[in-house]
Amino acid sequence: MTELPRSSYYYHPLGVTEEELEIMSRIDNIYTEHPYFGVRRMTDELKKQGALYNHKRIYRLMQLMGIEAVIVKKNLSKSVKGHLIYPYLLKDVKVTMNNQVWSSDITYLPIYKGFAYLVAVIDWFSRYILSWELSNSLDVYFCLEALNSALRKGKPEIFNTDQGSQFTSKVFTETIINSQIQMSMDSKGRALDNIYIERFWRSLKYEDIYLKDYRSISELREGLKNYFDFYNNRRGHQSLKYKTPAEVYFNLGRN
Repeated sequence: MTELPRSSYYYHPLGVTEEELEIMSRIDNIYTEHPYFGVRRMTDELKKQGALYNHKRIYRLMQLMGIEAVIVKKNLSKSVKGHLIYPYLLKDVKVTMNNQVWSSDITYLPIYKGFAYLVAVIDWFSRYILSWELSNSLDVYFCLEALNSALRKGKPEIFNTDQGSQFTSKVFTETIINSQIQMSMDSKGRALDNIYIERFWRSLKYEDIYLKDYRSISELREGLKNYFDFYNNRRGHQSLKYKTPAEVYFNLGRN
Protein backbone atom coordinates (compact mmCIF):
# COMPACT_ATOMS: atom_id res chain seq x y z
CA MET A 1 0.00 0.00 0.00
CA THR A 2 1.43 3.32 -0.99
CA GLU A 3 2.28 5.63 1.95
CA LEU A 4 0.13 3.75 4.47
CA PRO A 5 2.06 1.44 6.83
CA ARG A 6 0.88 -2.16 6.57
CA SER A 7 0.70 -2.27 10.37
CA SER A 8 -2.00 0.44 10.50
CA TYR A 9 -5.28 -0.71 12.01
CA TYR A 10 -7.26 2.15 10.51
CA TYR A 11 -6.55 5.31 8.62
CA HIS A 12 -8.17 8.61 9.60
CA PRO A 13 -7.13 11.26 7.04
CA LEU A 14 -5.88 14.57 8.36
CA GLY A 15 -8.27 17.50 8.02
CA VAL A 16 -11.37 15.34 7.61
CA THR A 17 -13.85 15.09 10.45
CA GLU A 18 -15.83 11.97 11.32
CA GLU A 19 -18.98 13.80 10.21
CA GLU A 20 -17.40 14.48 6.82
CA LEU A 21 -16.35 10.85 6.49
CA GLU A 22 -19.99 9.91 6.99
CA ILE A 23 -21.04 12.43 4.32
CA MET A 24 -18.42 11.04 1.94
CA SER A 25 -19.74 7.53 2.49
CA ARG A 26 -23.22 8.74 1.56
CA ILE A 27 -21.87 10.54 -1.49
CA ASP A 28 -20.09 7.35 -2.62
CA ASN A 29 -23.31 5.33 -2.35
CA ILE A 30 -25.27 7.92 -4.31
CA TYR A 31 -22.55 8.34 -6.92
CA THR A 32 -22.24 4.60 -7.51
CA GLU A 33 -25.96 4.52 -8.30
CA HIS A 34 -26.08 7.88 -10.12
CA PRO A 35 -22.64 8.74 -11.59
CA TYR A 36 -24.19 11.58 -13.59
CA PHE A 37 -25.00 13.57 -10.43
CA GLY A 38 -23.03 16.80 -10.14
CA VAL A 39 -22.63 18.88 -7.00
CA ARG A 40 -26.09 20.46 -7.13
CA ARG A 41 -27.95 17.21 -7.68
CA MET A 42 -25.80 15.45 -5.10
CA THR A 43 -26.64 18.18 -2.56
CA ASP A 44 -30.36 17.89 -3.39
CA GLU A 45 -30.27 14.09 -3.01
CA LEU A 46 -28.59 14.40 0.39
CA LYS A 47 -31.27 16.88 1.45
CA LYS A 48 -33.94 14.33 0.47
CA GLN A 49 -32.21 11.94 2.87
CA GLY A 50 -32.44 14.55 5.62
CA ALA A 51 -28.83 15.76 5.43
CA LEU A 52 -28.70 19.55 5.06
CA TYR A 53 -25.25 20.35 3.72
CA ASN A 54 -24.09 23.41 1.84
CA HIS A 55 -23.24 22.70 -1.82
CA LYS A 56 -19.80 24.26 -1.31
CA ARG A 57 -19.04 21.65 1.32
CA ILE A 58 -20.27 18.87 -0.95
CA TYR A 59 -18.09 20.23 -3.76
CA ARG A 60 -15.00 20.17 -1.51
CA LEU A 61 -15.66 16.60 -0.39
CA MET A 62 -16.33 15.40 -3.92
CA GLN A 63 -13.04 16.99 -4.95
CA LEU A 64 -11.28 15.10 -2.14
CA MET A 65 -12.96 11.89 -3.28
CA GLY A 66 -11.96 12.68 -6.85
CA ILE A 67 -15.39 12.40 -8.42
CA GLU A 68 -17.40 14.56 -10.79
CA ALA A 69 -20.53 14.01 -12.84
CA VAL A 70 -19.75 11.92 -15.91
CA ILE A 71 -21.59 14.37 -18.18
CA VAL A 72 -18.87 16.86 -17.35
CA LYS A 73 -15.85 14.65 -16.77
CA LYS A 74 -15.37 11.13 -15.46
CA ASN A 75 -11.94 11.18 -13.84
CA LEU A 76 -11.04 10.31 -10.30
CA SER A 77 -8.27 12.88 -10.51
CA LYS A 78 -7.44 16.07 -12.33
CA SER A 79 -5.32 16.33 -15.42
CA VAL A 80 -2.22 18.46 -15.09
CA LYS A 81 -1.14 21.22 -17.43
CA GLY A 82 1.84 20.07 -19.46
CA HIS A 83 1.01 16.38 -19.21
CA LEU A 84 0.64 14.76 -22.63
CA ILE A 85 -2.90 13.62 -23.47
CA TYR A 86 -3.16 10.66 -25.84
CA PRO A 87 -6.11 10.12 -28.23
CA TYR A 88 -8.84 7.59 -27.58
CA LEU A 89 -8.05 4.61 -29.81
CA LEU A 90 -10.98 2.30 -29.13
CA LYS A 91 -13.89 3.89 -30.97
CA ASP A 92 -15.54 1.18 -33.10
CA VAL A 93 -12.77 -1.29 -32.19
CA LYS A 94 -14.06 -4.83 -31.71
CA VAL A 95 -12.29 -6.57 -28.84
CA THR A 96 -11.94 -10.24 -29.79
CA MET A 97 -9.08 -11.67 -27.74
CA ASN A 98 -7.17 -11.55 -24.48
CA ASN A 99 -4.43 -8.94 -24.12
CA GLN A 100 -5.86 -6.84 -26.92
CA VAL A 101 -7.01 -4.05 -24.58
CA TRP A 102 -6.28 -3.42 -20.91
CA SER A 103 -7.51 -0.46 -18.91
CA SER A 104 -7.00 1.05 -15.49
CA ASP A 105 -8.97 3.31 -13.19
CA ILE A 106 -9.11 4.47 -9.56
CA THR A 107 -12.05 4.39 -7.16
CA TYR A 108 -12.78 5.66 -3.64
CA LEU A 109 -13.47 3.05 -0.93
CA PRO A 110 -15.02 4.05 2.41
CA ILE A 111 -14.00 2.27 5.61
CA TYR A 112 -14.62 2.90 9.31
CA LYS A 113 -13.10 6.26 10.31
CA GLY A 114 -11.37 6.68 6.98
CA PHE A 115 -11.11 5.75 3.34
CA ALA A 116 -8.68 4.44 0.75
CA TYR A 117 -8.17 4.62 -2.98
CA LEU A 118 -8.08 1.48 -5.11
CA VAL A 119 -6.54 1.14 -8.57
CA ALA A 120 -6.99 -1.93 -10.75
CA VAL A 121 -5.98 -3.15 -14.21
CA ILE A 122 -8.53 -5.17 -16.20
CA ASP A 123 -8.34 -7.16 -19.44
CA TRP A 124 -11.33 -6.11 -21.57
CA PHE A 125 -12.00 -9.37 -23.36
CA SER A 126 -11.95 -11.71 -20.35
CA ARG A 127 -12.83 -9.13 -17.65
CA TYR A 128 -9.91 -10.61 -15.70
CA ILE A 129 -8.43 -8.32 -13.02
CA LEU A 130 -4.71 -8.47 -13.62
CA SER A 131 -3.54 -6.41 -10.64
CA TRP A 132 -4.64 -3.96 -7.95
CA GLU A 133 -3.15 -1.69 -5.30
CA LEU A 134 -4.42 0.39 -2.37
CA SER A 135 -3.25 3.87 -1.34
CA ASN A 136 -4.22 6.66 1.04
CA SER A 137 -3.35 9.33 -1.52
CA LEU A 138 -3.88 9.96 -5.22
CA ASP A 139 -0.22 9.87 -6.20
CA VAL A 140 1.09 8.09 -9.28
CA TYR A 141 3.13 5.44 -7.51
CA PHE A 142 0.43 3.01 -6.51
CA CYS A 143 -0.89 3.19 -10.10
CA LEU A 144 2.61 2.47 -11.37
CA GLU A 145 2.93 -0.49 -9.00
CA ALA A 146 -0.34 -1.93 -10.35
CA LEU A 147 0.82 -1.37 -13.94
CA ASN A 148 4.17 -3.07 -13.40
CA SER A 149 2.51 -5.97 -11.61
CA ALA A 150 0.12 -6.46 -14.54
CA LEU A 151 2.94 -6.28 -17.08
CA ARG A 152 4.65 -9.17 -15.33
CA LYS A 153 1.65 -11.29 -16.42
CA GLY A 154 1.54 -10.21 -20.04
CA LYS A 155 1.29 -7.22 -22.38
CA PRO A 156 -1.69 -5.67 -24.19
CA GLU A 157 -1.76 -4.07 -27.60
CA ILE A 158 -3.59 -1.02 -26.19
CA PHE A 159 -3.71 0.37 -22.64
CA ASN A 160 -6.62 2.73 -21.89
CA THR A 161 -7.06 5.16 -18.97
CA ASP A 162 -8.80 8.41 -18.16
CA GLN A 163 -6.97 11.75 -18.28
CA GLY A 164 -6.17 11.87 -14.57
CA SER A 165 -2.81 13.21 -13.45
CA GLN A 166 -1.58 9.75 -12.40
CA PHE A 167 -2.15 8.26 -15.85
CA THR A 168 -0.88 11.27 -17.81
CA SER A 169 2.29 11.55 -15.73
CA LYS A 170 5.56 11.03 -17.59
CA VAL A 171 6.64 8.06 -15.48
CA PHE A 172 3.36 6.22 -16.15
CA THR A 173 3.04 6.93 -19.87
CA GLU A 174 6.72 6.21 -20.52
CA THR A 175 6.39 2.82 -18.86
CA ILE A 176 3.62 1.98 -21.32
CA ILE A 177 5.26 3.45 -24.41
CA ASN A 178 8.65 1.88 -23.58
CA SER A 179 6.86 -1.48 -23.34
CA GLN A 180 5.76 -0.97 -26.96
CA ILE A 181 2.10 -0.62 -26.00
CA GLN A 182 -0.26 1.89 -27.59
CA MET A 183 -1.56 4.47 -25.09
CA SER A 184 -5.25 5.42 -25.25
CA MET A 185 -7.14 7.92 -23.08
CA ASP A 186 -10.85 8.51 -22.53
CA SER A 187 -12.45 11.61 -23.97
CA LYS A 188 -13.60 14.05 -21.29
CA GLY A 189 -17.14 13.36 -20.22
CA ARG A 190 -17.12 9.86 -21.70
CA ALA A 191 -17.61 7.35 -18.88
CA LEU A 192 -18.45 4.62 -21.36
CA ASP A 193 -14.95 4.82 -22.85
CA ASN A 194 -13.77 2.71 -19.89
CA ILE A 195 -17.01 0.82 -19.33
CA TYR A 196 -15.64 -2.57 -18.22
CA ILE A 197 -13.79 -1.30 -15.19
CA GLU A 198 -16.68 1.04 -14.35
CA ARG A 199 -18.94 -2.01 -14.23
CA PHE A 200 -16.40 -3.80 -12.10
CA TRP A 201 -16.36 -0.96 -9.52
CA ARG A 202 -20.13 -1.20 -9.26
CA SER A 203 -19.98 -4.98 -8.72
CA LEU A 204 -17.23 -4.64 -6.13
CA LYS A 205 -19.08 -2.02 -4.10
CA TYR A 206 -22.51 -3.66 -4.16
CA GLU A 207 -21.27 -7.22 -3.70
CA ASP A 208 -18.58 -6.54 -1.11
CA ILE A 209 -17.68 -3.03 0.14
CA TYR A 210 -21.18 -1.86 1.12
CA LEU A 211 -22.05 -5.22 2.63
CA LYS A 212 -18.91 -5.72 4.71
CA ASP A 213 -18.43 -2.26 6.32
CA TYR A 214 -14.70 -2.83 6.79
CA ARG A 215 -13.31 -1.55 10.10
CA SER A 216 -9.66 -1.15 9.16
CA ILE A 217 -7.24 -1.03 6.26
CA SER A 218 -5.99 -4.51 7.10
CA GLU A 219 -9.57 -5.84 7.00
CA LEU A 220 -10.16 -4.03 3.71
CA ARG A 221 -7.02 -5.45 2.14
CA GLU A 222 -7.91 -9.01 3.20
CA GLY A 223 -11.49 -8.53 2.01
CA LEU A 224 -10.30 -7.28 -1.36
CA LYS A 225 -8.00 -10.29 -1.75
CA ASN A 226 -10.98 -12.56 -1.16
CA TYR A 227 -13.26 -10.62 -3.50
CA PHE A 228 -10.73 -10.49 -6.34
CA ASP A 229 -10.24 -14.25 -6.00
CA PHE A 230 -14.02 -14.76 -6.10
CA TYR A 231 -14.47 -12.39 -9.05
CA ASN A 232 -11.64 -13.83 -11.15
CA ASN A 233 -11.99 -17.51 -10.34
CA ARG A 234 -15.53 -18.29 -9.19
CA ARG A 235 -17.95 -15.64 -10.44
CA GLY A 236 -19.37 -16.59 -13.84
CA HIS A 237 -20.26 -13.75 -16.24
CA GLN A 238 -23.26 -13.84 -18.55
CA SER A 239 -21.23 -11.99 -21.22
CA LEU A 240 -18.63 -14.79 -21.00
CA LYS A 241 -21.27 -17.54 -21.36
CA TYR A 242 -21.03 -17.98 -17.59
CA LYS A 243 -17.36 -18.77 -17.62
CA THR A 244 -15.15 -17.02 -15.08
CA PRO A 245 -12.66 -14.32 -16.13
CA ALA A 246 -9.79 -16.67 -15.23
CA GLU A 247 -11.18 -19.45 -17.44
CA VAL A 248 -11.37 -17.07 -20.38
CA TYR A 249 -8.07 -15.27 -19.76
CA PHE A 250 -6.09 -18.48 -19.28
CA ASN A 251 -8.08 -20.41 -21.92
CA LEU A 252 -9.01 -23.17 -19.52
CA GLY A 253 -11.48 -24.60 -21.98
CA ARG A 254 -14.74 -25.18 -20.07
CA ASN A 255 -17.65 -25.25 -22.55
